[in-house]
Amino acid sequence: MIYQGDSIQVQFVEDGIAELQFNAAGSVNKFDQKTLGEFSDALTALADTKDLKGLIVTSSKSTFIVGADITEFQTLFADLAQTKTWVAKASRVFDQLEDLPVPTVGAVTGFALGGGCEALLACDYRVADTTATIGLPEVKLGLIPGFGGTMRLPRIIGPDNALEWITTGKNNSAASAQRDGLIDAVVAPEKLRDAALSMVRSALNGDLNWQAKRAPKLEPLKANDTELTMTLVTAKAMIAAKAGKHYPAPHAAVKAIENGARSGREEALNAENEAFVGLTQTDACQAQVGIFMADQLVKGKAKKAAKTATKDIKTAAVLGAGIMGGGIAYQSAYKGVPVVMKDINQDALDLGMKEAGKLLEKAVQRGKMDTKKMAKVLSSITPTLLDDAVKGVDIVVEAVVENPDVKGKVLADVESRVSDDAILVSNTSTISIDRLAKNLKDPSRFCGMHFFNPVHKMPLVEVIRGEKTSDETVAAVVAYASRMGKTAIVVNDCPGFLVNRVLFPYLAGFAGLIDEGVDFAGIDKVMERQFGWPMGPAYLTDVVGIDTADHCTKVMADGFPTRMPRDENNAIAKLAAADRYGQKNGKGFYEYGVDKKGRPQKQKDEAVYKMLNITGTEKSAEEIIARCMVPMVNECVRCLEEGIVSSAAEADIAMLYGIGFPPFRGGPFRYLETVGLNKFIEMADRYADLGEIYQVTDGLREMAKSGKSYFAQS
Repeated sequence: MIYQGDSIQVQFVEDGIAELQFNAAGSVNKFDQKTLGEFSDALTALADTKDLKGLIVTSSKSTFIVGADITEFQTLFADLAQTKTWVAKASRVFDQLEDLPVPTVGAVTGFALGGGCEALLACDYRVADTTATIGLPEVKLGLIPGFGGTMRLPRIIGPDNALEWITTGKNNSAASAQRDGLIDAVVAPEKLRDAALSMVRSALNGDLNWQAKRAPKLEPLKANDTELTMTLVTAKAMIAAKAGKHYPAPHAAVKAIENGARSGREEALNAENEAFVGLTQTDACQAQVGIFMADQLVKGKAKKAAKTATKDIKTAAVLGAGIMGGGIAYQSAYKGVPVVMKDINQDALDLGMKEAGKLLEKAVQRGKMDTKKMAKVLSSITPTLLDDAVKGVDIVVEAVVENPDVKGKVLADVESRVSDDAILVSNTSTISIDRLAKNLKDPSRFCGMHFFNPVHKMPLVEVIRGEKTSDETVAAVVAYASRMGKTAIVVNDCPGFLVNRVLFPYLAGFAGLIDEGVDFAGIDKVMERQFGWPMGPAYLTDVVGIDTADHCTKVMADGFPTRMPRDENNAIAKLAAADRYGQKNGKGFYEYGVDKKGRPQKQKDEAVYKMLNITGTEKSAEEIIARCMVPMVNECVRCLEEGIVSSAAEADIAMLYGIGFPPFRGGPFRYLETVGLNKFIEMADRYADLGEIYQVTDGLREMAKSGKSYFAQS
């Protein structure tokens, strides 16, 4: 044994050839600070081993290395001096691997991401099995590769390919990585280790020139000035168009590569270190790392629920074959849970199956499935008009019209037809679960399961616990949502639940600006380009459906009459009354059609400006943002204080995944803390006379006064 650590072992496997194997105690290998220390010690031991002739780097697990331990980032990045020391020291560990005086081969199975990919880059050769997925996803955390990725990758696969890998953060299959030149060979999983050993032997007998393979990584980038300039200019233009000003990481990646291109390894690594450290101090990085941590918290809760669930959901039924019902049925079948799709109208069933077929055809066209699986998924959706077809299913998802009386009757009827242990859920967006539960004999088996449209794309599901919902029911529904590929957030019952409850104060703030004559298109422009929403509030309302939004304002007014009173004269109510329902009928705040090439487009309609009396009142971008965002953040705080949602982290994830809150801002609570609690209160207090939605809670004032963080409670 050359070296033995808790996560790494090194030993000879044949004459002169050693194996450095990652074998962490947990489920995956990752580069936490301890493992990096062991990696350095193991490489030092190898460098001191006189009879060493070659090395293979492997994993004992089904995955190579998933990257750095992101859970350490918030602590590491809190101190700038500490961050500089850490990244400089950690990145040089990979130089130790690259500097071993023998040929080295990395053997990758499963995921080799971030630091895992960078460990491969430090090897002379790389062999992957067919399960391998390789990438540098650091930009998704507001960072760039920090262990030599921006320095080595361009020298291995060329600057153009490297820039695409690094600035997009995309994962790459073994075959794709081989085409780009990163992977030297792809083999079947059972042949991986032998292939790595064979490659070392070939280097030792002279068939492979490993010194020549290594040399370019130690030298300036081999690209002429014109080629490099064109590559960098193209990359900068693409990043400016796609990432914009809100995401500094891809811009910094280009700069790091540019600054290190004409230098050897050490200076190029210094350029990377400098860029990496700068990014760690940005709001975007802190927000995106915070998202990762929050997502891990939510997924951890879902896994725990799945383990504790006593009801195994093997079959499902969906009542209602409309847009939502059909989408839910498709998603359940696609993820392997056969489903009965029940409706009272044959045309609706035909439409539901047609839509499922379209989605599956697209999946086949994109290479995500073959026709055999497509047929299997379609055959696992059973469309029916028969009431008793739901007998024997484990869960029934009610997705009929958003009317409490209709839903109540449907739920009561289906309860009489299913087994005593079947779970009932309602896909309602606003109606109280406790109100609907009054129609049932056993409300303990009932809860809300609020999907977002379109179901196959939107990752969030709100699982709404009613007053009498059992823990077993919640656990089973969360497990089912997870199996469907969704992120489940458990919330307690209230009007609008979490996402819609906090969305409508935001829309109320927007409507208040319109009442003052501000151009809604200008508001959209500010909220999209400056705040970062994918859609401004006017466009969002059109997409949701103005009739739907108007209906929801009535529900919210019933629940919160003083804070969210219904205004029959506001913009949304007026447009709904004029049958302008948004995209669904081609006219809302905007008019919708197609351009000459058949692409969807929206345009202003002067009739709307007259109807809403848009006078062109000017407001600063700062005021527009405050008028829209203060009500949303305030309502999020109220939901946390009232126990509607368990933590700030879960609230942030719900808003990110439910309505596209800008990721670089991290969610409402992360945005609140980035602004600063005291500054936010000052901002809100300037508009307190506009109504209760602008008035901060006593709890928020106390948090600010005591200097506490909402994330310390997560």
